[in-house]
This record gives sequence, structure tokens and C-alpha cells, in this order.
Amino acid sequence: MTRWARVFVWGVIVVGAIVVTHSIGELLAAPPPPPLWAILMTLTAFTGLATLRIPGMQISFSISDTFSILAALLVGPAAGAVTAALDGLVLSCRMLTSRRTVPRVLFNMACPAIATWTSAEVFLVLATPDPLAHGFAGIVTLAGQLAVFGALDFALTTWTVAAAVALDSRSRIVMVWRQHCMGLWITYFGGVFAAMLMMALDRVSPTNGLLLIAPLPVLLYVAFRHAQARAQDQIQHLGKMNKVYVAAIEALAQAVDTKDQVTHDHVRRVQTQSMRLARAVGVTDEHVIEAIKAAALLHDVGKIGIPEHILNKPGRLTSSEFEIMKQHAAMGAEILSVIDFPYPLVPIVRHHHENWDGTGYPDGLAGEAIPIGARILQVVDCFDALTTDRPYRRRIGDTEALQVLVDRRGTMYDPRIVDIFLSLQAESDGARECPAAEEPARPARGPVLPRALEARGDDGAAPPLQAFYELGRIVPGLGSLDAIGEKLWAHLRDVLPADAFVVYGYDGEAHALVPRFCSAAEMRDRHARIALGEGLSGWVGATGRAMINADPRLELPDGISARLGLHSALAVASMVGDRLVAVLTFYSSRDEPFSETHCRVAEAAAAIVAGAAGPAAVVDATHAA
Repeated sequence: MTRWARVFVWGVIVVGAIVVTHSIGELLAAPPPPPLWAILMTLTAFTGLATLRIPGMQISFSISDTFSILAALLVGPAAGAVTAALDGLVLSCRMLTSRRTVPRVLFNMACPAIATWTSAEVFLVLATPDPLAHGFAGIVTLAGQLAVFGALDFALTTWTVAAAVALDSRSRIVMVWRQHCMGLWITYFGGVFAAMLMMALDRVSPTNGLLLIAPLPVLLYVAFRHAQARAQDQIQHLGKMNKVYVAAIEALAQAVDTKDQVTHDHVRRVQTQSMRLARAVGVTDEHVIEAIKAAALLHDVGKIGIPEHILNKPGRLTSSEFEIMKQHAAMGAEILSVIDFPYPLVPIVRHHHENWDGTGYPDGLAGEAIPIGARILQVVDCFDALTTDRPYRRRIGDTEALQVLVDRRGTMYDPRIVDIFLSLQAESDGARECPAAEEPARPARGPVLPRALEARGDDGAAPPLQAFYELGRIVPGLGSLDAIGEKLWAHLRDVLPADAFVVYGYDGEAHALVPRFCSAAEMRDRHARIALGEGLSGWVGATGRAMINADPRLELPDGISARLGLHSALAVASMVGDRLVAVLTFYSSRDEPFSETHCRVAEAAAAIVAGAAGPAAVVDATHAA
């Protein structure tokens, strides 16, 4: 609480203590009729348990205001002040323990006591003797006097509370009052109207009694309309917030996709399959369903904080690198925890790498302790990751991927969820929602020589074979990439429409491509290393996919491409199994001179380089699945 808020609150408490003490003295000196006041005090205590709470604020009002108003009007200001103080005490008992401080309780008692006592005293000053004896005119007079009482009571109470809140939150008092207190007028005027009925019904004619009761439907309508408007505001607010959540989810998911070389189709497929699997598993709670739907897009948001050389490393992670990679689950949960999602999204993100047997991370949860959404997401995400190309490995077939799930059943994954997923896959006959699944599968290893030799040009002729026979005989005996590059250029410069050629060797420690052979002297002198994933050659090295007729300016520095007049490039990766060895990049001064046939020739040359690089490396195909 701020200093000025504390001063104001204690000032109200002191004034309230004076009013209540004075009122108790008056009641002891001239006791009110016991039955009436006792009934009013009892009703105040019981109805004080029913409160009206202001959403988002630590403010509450009680429907028992009606009986403190009746006590003030029917018994006197002193009885009204004591009854209002009792109402504030009961209201404070309904507060959370963490909010129930001594100043707050005393303030809740003092504020309504002051307002009720002051309003009742003003009413007595304005009141005329026996107004109901004057027929309809008397009823109008009484209604006006009671309206003054209600308006004053409402204003004193709400503006005092609004002032305390404004001082504490450093907000404008008018804004606080309009936003949180203005709509509460119905409580006070409803109490005033009830008091008027009790004062008048036994003393007026049926016609005048009807006139007194007539405003009741209007008050009920206004109260209902106000409640309806508040509900509509809440619905609109929820709709806007839902759009914000969706926009935040989409933005975060796209940010992850941009850094982690995974297409946006991956998370969309995982989302669709996760929803389908959740329904099949028997998840019916819509909050959990929405959480799974969002988690499918955001479960890897923590990878934003993982260095790119680890995230997109084309091969097995070292122990230290894997420890860094494991941080993405907790990091993602921490990132998302600052957003007040209306469904349990954060636990799914945090625990989507926990294992059924307790060997996962970050918390080592096991079995049913792992959120159901995380267990569902694990299975779907693994299957989709295995059946799509990644920078560190090629995809495998559906049958092999399903076998991986079976092998991990009961250790990494929930057995029941795996079984249901397998049944769903069987029902769909192995159909995938991935467009890439309809493409012809690329070989798991680098292209082999026969494929290139079978390639035909636009004229239907095969490329010269002698060059490949010579390369296949000479290259295996060479000891370095620069020597291999020199022989490749000597044999392929007349086969491919290229004016320059660079062999980039892969430096595993630096996660970069280093020029090992450059056909042009200027490129040898000025060309620098390329980080894996950057430029066209870096991208080819990271993904293992060829690029045809790309722009050389993506990677050649200092205007080399302009000085050499280079306009197009063909780049292919040379790989041993899933281990990157080199990238072969051919540059041309012509616009789009390279064809699919030229790409196959280059891939065949890359296969020769891979064959000369040594035995294949065994790589973990799922280290970032």
C-alpha cells in the first residue's frame, strides 16, 4: 500500500471509529425496539455471506446493504451505523486470508458506517412529519427524501472505496469509480425502495400501494439488464483475449519454425494428429483439448534460446550439446508462463520430453504423473519427425517409424496411447497428412553414380561417361579435398555450364563450411568460410538438399559475383550416411543455365567425393525429434 493510501485508509478508520462509538453510546442511552433491530441485525449477518465481487479488483459489496439501510431509516442513524459496521465485518470474514489485514477489515467496517450514519442524519433533517398522511403528494415527498438518502449513501461509500484504490494503484479516482463502482447504484436504491415499502404499505390505500410497488419491476429489469451487459462485456473480452492468444501462439510458432529448420506444416500436422488422438484416447475436457491444440504449435518454443549450431547440427549431439538442447522444454514453459493462458498449456510444454519410465527431462516425471497432453504430443511429434526430412537426417518410412514407437512403448511412451495411435494409423491405411509423403522418397545416402549416368539431357542424350569413369578411378587415391576439387573441375568444366567451382569442406568443430578448392584465383584470395545454414551452400550443407539456379550473391562477399559476372549457382551436398563431408558449388555467368540433368551429374560427383571420404558414420536419427 502506498503512503498516501495508508494515510487515507487510517483517516477513514478513525472517523468510522468515532461514528460507531458515538452510535453505540446513543443506543445504550436510548435502546431501540428490541425485536425490530434484532431481526435486522440477524438478517444483516446472514445475508452478508452473499457478496458482489468486482472482477479484477479487491472490492466487494454485500446485498445485506438493504438491511443496514432499513435499520437507519426505521430505527435511526445510530442503529444504521452499527448495523453497517457489522455488515462490513461479515464481509471481511469472506475475504481470502492473505487479503484479510487489520487495516482492511477496519476500513470495511468504517466506510459503510460513516456513509449510512451521514445519509440517515441528512434524511432526518429533510424529513417532514408523517408524509404518508398527505396521500399521493406525501408518497412523492417521501420518495424524494429517500432518493437523497440513497444517492448520498451510494456516493459516500463508492467514492471512498474508489479513492483508496486509486491512491494505492496510482490511478485516477474517476476512472476507478466509473469502471468498478458506478454500476452498483442498484444495490443502494433497491435497499431504499425496500425501506419505503415497509414504511408505507401498512398506511396507504390499495391504489397508492400499487403506485409504490410499480417501480419494483423496473428495478428488476434494470438490475437484469446491467447484469446482462456485464456478461456481454465479459464475452466480448474473452473473444478478444482468445484472438490475442491465437495471434501470440501463431507468432511464437512461426518464430520457432524460422530458427529450427522445420516447416510450418510440421506443427500443423502434429496439431491435427494430436487433436485426433486426444479424442480417441477419451479426452473430453475442452480446456485440455485447447491446451493440446496450442501446445502442438508451441511445444518447442524454448528452442528460440538454443544456439543454432546445436539446434540444426547435421549429426549426433555431444553430451554437452545434448544437455544444452534439453533446456528447451523448461525454457519454453518459462517463456509461456508470462502469458495468462486460460487452459493448462504450460505443463504440456514443460513435460513433453518426460518418459513413461521416469528417465526423461526436465523433472523426471513417470507414468500418469506426466500430463495427458504431453503424453499424446510425444507420440505424434515423434512419428511426424521420423517421417520427415530434418537437417541432421533423412526421413524414414511409416512402417519403420511405427516400429520405433512400438520399441519405445512402455519406456518412453504411454503404452495405451501408442496402441491407440497404431490403431488410428491402421484405420487410415498409413495415409499421411504430409504433402511430402506423396513425393518420391529420396535415397537415405548420397546419390550413387548409376543414377547420374542414367540421367538424360533435354535432347535425350546421356552426359559423357568417360569423365565419371576417370573420376571414379582417380579420386579415391587423392588425399585432400583441394586435390579432389581440382580433379573434379578438370573433368566437369566441359560437362556442366559452370564458369567457377568451389569445394567447401565441413569443419565440424566450427560448424562451418571452409573453401578447400576454388577454381578462380580471386575467389581463393577473398572467399571466407560460411556458417552452416547460411548462404546457399550453408543451407545445402545443413539440409542435404540441392539448390539449382540460386543467386550467388547470397554468399559471395565483397561483390565477387559482380566482378566475375556470376548470376546462377548449383550446389549439392556430399554426405557419408548422414554426416556432411563437403558441399560442391558450381557458379555460372548465365541466368538459370542448370537443369535437373546437371544437378544429377553434380550429385554423382558428390557421391564420388563421399566414397573417397571413408566409412559411413552412424548417427542418431532422432536426437531432436
